[in-house]
Amino acid sequence: MDKGNCSSLTEFFFLGITSSTEVKVTLFIMLLVVYIIDLLANLGMIIIIRMDSQLHTPMYFFLSHLSVCDLCYSTAVGPKMLVDIFAKNKSISFYGCAVQFLIFCTFADSECLLLAVMAFDRYKAISNPLLYTVNMSSTVCSLLMAGVYTVAMADALIHTTLAFRLCFCGSNEINHFFCDLPPLYLLSCSDTHVNELAVFAFFGFIEVSSISGVLVSYCYIILSVLKIHSAEGRLKAFSTCTSHLTAVAIFQGTMLFMYFRPSSSYSLDQDKMTSLFYTLVIPMLNPLIYSLRNKDVKETLEKLKKKFLI
Repeated sequence: MDKGNCSSLTEFFFLGITSSTEVKVTLFIMLLVVYIIDLLANLGMIIIIRMDSQLHTPMYFFLSHLSVCDLCYSTAVGPKMLVDIFAKNKSISFYGCAVQFLIFCTFADSECLLLAVMAFDRYKAISNPLLYTVNMSSTVCSLLMAGVYTVAMADALIHTTLAFRLCFCGSNEINHFFCDLPPLYLLSCSDTHVNELAVFAFFGFIEVSSISGVLVSYCYIILSVLKIHSAEGRLKAFSTCTSHLTAVAIFQGTMLFMYFRPSSSYSLDQDKMTSLFYTLVIPMLNPLIYSLRNKDVKETLEKLKKKFLI
């Protein structure tokens, strides 16, 4: 491969979500509403947790970081995607594309690992509530989050470096609305087997570790719950996990469907819809799932409402 052809590419052009003029207006309004809810819900969750001292616990510490991850990776994609719906020139620079994917991958990976950490946190809270704040001290929580962000950044750097060292000597039109690995690999005129292997190896390690962590934690949670004598106590203990289980099922199910398929089965039109779901819809759903099913968050919202309305 002539390396001179690789270095001549300076920008990519997105083909976008749809070319139908009739669909664009409706799609723009829907996605704009979703993104605004995403911003307000996640920012609101972060602010509420910071403002109320009663929410300064390990569970809400991790929940605030979940909102940070949702906010960051949806913002890496959302604004550009919304502008491009009506833009004639849907271009992004070569390095801009790399930065967009790096940010998206870092915080998506962080969320994946964070969901496992949150399962471990729930296990500690249910198995030994009296020692919960000791076992999950602020130092332990900070170290866990540092580990999450470090592993996520390392994984994102590996995939970004490998992807943007490929040769793109033909078309520079990405059949997508943001810089993601599958459409970039289809665009490359290099052999992408190493890149695909890296996805299965490194991102696969993160997925397996995260899912395994969740499953193991919940096995211990179930054993701990079964030791509770009263049915009411068992129900109350397990009810604290339902929001987390819902978030895990939605996020992990989408990620497994998106990235762990053979390249021959890729359908970019279908993948665009899946990508819309995990880049905008899931970040909107997470704070709603946790706030609607969380008594403490509801009480804090009521207190803030009374405080600012009086």
